[in-house]
Amino acid sequence: MTMSAGWYLRRLSRMGPREVTGRVSDAVRRRRWRTARPTCPSVTGARFTAVLPAGTVAAIPPDAAKRLIAEADRLMYGHAEYFGVVRDDLADPDWWCDPKTGRRAPWGYAFDVPYRNEDAVGDIKQIWELSRHQYLTVLAAAYAITGNERYAERVAEHLRSWWAANPPLRGVHWISGIELGIRLLSWVWIRRLLDGWPGAAGLFEDNPVALNQIWHHQRWLAAFPSRGSSANNHVIAEAAGQFAAACAFGWFPSSAHWRADALRSLERHLRGNTFGSGLNRELATEYHGLVLELGLAAVAEADAAGVAVPASIRLVLLRMTDALAAIVDNRLRPPRQGDADDGHGLVVDGAGTDRWASLLATGDAVFGRLAWWPAVTGTDVRTPLLAALIRPYAHEGAAPAVSRPASRPAHFADAGLTILRGPEKIWCRCDGGPHGFLSIAAHAHADALSVEVRHDGVDVLADPGTYCYHGQPEWRQYFRSTLGHNTLQLDGRDQSVSGGPFLWTRHARSRVLAMDTSGEGVARWCAEHDGYQDSVHRRRVELTAASQELRVVDEVRGPRRAVQLAFHLGPAITADLVDNRAQLTWTRDGEDRSAVLDLPGQLSWRAHRGESDPPLGWYSAGFGRKEPTTTLVGTGFADGAEGFTTVLRFHGLGVL
Repeated sequence: MTMSAGWYLRRLSRMGPREVTGRVSDAVRRRRWRTARPTCPSVTGARFTAVLPAGTVAAIPPDAAKRLIAEADRLMYGHAEYFGVVRDDLADPDWWCDPKTGRRAPWGYAFDVPYRNEDAVGDIKQIWELSRHQYLTVLAAAYAITGNERYAERVAEHLRSWWAANPPLRGVHWISGIELGIRLLSWVWIRRLLDGWPGAAGLFEDNPVALNQIWHHQRWLAAFPSRGSSANNHVIAEAAGQFAAACAFGWFPSSAHWRADALRSLERHLRGNTFGSGLNRELATEYHGLVLELGLAAVAEADAAGVAVPASIRLVLLRMTDALAAIVDNRLRPPRQGDADDGHGLVVDGAGTDRWASLLATGDAVFGRLAWWPAVTGTDVRTPLLAALIRPYAHEGAAPAVSRPASRPAHFADAGLTILRGPEKIWCRCDGGPHGFLSIAAHAHADALSVEVRHDGVDVLADPGTYCYHGQPEWRQYFRSTLGHNTLQLDGRDQSVSGGPFLWTRHARSRVLAMDTSGEGVARWCAEHDGYQDSVHRRRVELTAASQELRVVDEVRGPRRAVQLAFHLGPAITADLVDNRAQLTWTRDGEDRSAVLDLPGQLSWRAHRGESDPPLGWYSAGFGRKEPTTTLVGTGFADGAEGFTTVLRFHGLGVL
């Protein structure tokens, strides 16, 4: 996929004067850097001192260590899976090859590489993911736990291979700042986890090639920060990686300057990217997790190096952790909202480790859990490592003045997100918030007033997910479309107008009109949006405890319009649709569960499953993966005379 002239004009229209000026400056600098290639200043006497405290590794739970070592052994044999693509080449990887298409990215000056063009480069995320070197942090952690030098030797072999294949400013791995930032963070942790290995210093501080790479990464990040309408999670990763490296690898004349600038950027953008309620402003849950991981990793480096950080940074991370604890369901699954690309800030755990449980466990260790937090029973490696470096929040002077929720929040007014909870582990997310973050809302979906319903952690009315970013525009469009969510579409159009795969040129505006989650009898929510300009879509949702019934009423105020109302069922759900009633069945923990979905009789209903032309009836559990699922679509007309009422009733074994 290449960008047309029209896309560049649309993208330019979403920038302010300051951003345009900054991007012009970046373009001039890129041109100058094509020929002006300074060398890394000489470094003598460098030592790595940001080590783990004694006893840290011994505190890792045995089952978490076992999972990690199993993962490390798979990697040692060359096996891994990224975004649905199984790889068996990791024993000796080709850093420039996309295993999905078999294409190799072209060589040349980094900023000349057409990384958005899959025909020329391949799937850029497949190429970039391996070079985040997070699989090497897993191998380094396996060495720290076992002392087996074969893990350390593989790490050293791959780092030397990568450094040789990717000299500064050459090739596809020197294009995107988020990649450089996360890679630096990985290198810091690799050096930390290999500290007991005799070859660690020779791999890093006594290695001119490593020093050159570290210096050029930081010089790049200082020169080309994400700007303006692009300053979302990318700028957090850039600042966190720059700050971590400047703390742990503070061996260069510019280290203090880089550290101070990165800390200012981190503090500014953590606040800017986060609502006062603690939810991430991108309204994309996986990016909430990514930003929280990056922030915690940055604070760990500050505390390890004795660098003071503004109290506002810890406060934002505290609020993000409390917000996460508030929105997860009874199985600790957060909402599936907005884009998700399986991105992580720091990986030191094996397969089967619950990301969200791990974040809550770290939050408990650093900030202290509140009485209403859900219990975390799983274990992980990352929590004891971070907790060993981060000072507990209770030791911070600002802690006593911080007000934390006395009970579990259900409504986040600034984010427009409301969680309705019913008996028997019924969980419902209602979306009445902003379309997205900043002028381009890059990771937003056209999902205003959508609902997401689970029973005991099982998706019943599901958010279908993301699936892809580049290379497959028809799938990118579907998974972020209005029809691709549990909401109402008018005249076959999206509520918000897309100008490209990460660009929205018009944003639907939503507002919550009423909300009541205080009583135990009926929880209510009502909101509306103006995305269809001359018509207003208003939705009411009621969850009744006694009958275990969810009622959704949609009204369209305005002229007569063609309507499509979609309900996407989770992949575990089997549906039998007769007229406007669907019998839903599924199995959870060996028990049969069931529900009835009564759909509006004014519409003509049809079940769709795994259709590709156009796409309809799909669920993406993770980036690059999709599977057929059932989507129920009702078609007809809205003339303002009456609303469309949908009723979901739970019943059957294990529910009543």
